[in-house]
Amino acid sequence: PLAHRLGLPLVSDACARVRDGAPQASLPWKERQANIRHAFECRLDLSGKTIAVVDDVMTTGATLNEFARVLKQHGAARVQNWVIARTLPN
Repeated sequence: PLAHRLGLPLVSDACARVRDGAPQASLPWKERQANIRHAFECRLDLSGKTIAVVDDVMTTGATLNEFARVLKQHGAARVQNWVIARTLPN
């Protein structure tokens, strides 16, 4: 895993998706925000931690923003989004 190659701890089960919705790729930006709202839940106290979230593609950022919101609710001091690719708006 990337975390091990960078010498960072890997915690892949701290949070989970708890609500399914329509596939984000099929929705316009505003609907993506509503579709992903309250879709994640964390089980750990992340107080004071810096969290790196790795994702393959970022389009609108709605999923990453919602995930960061939940991480911060559980105490994360800082959330970094690391993405492999970013789609460009038309």
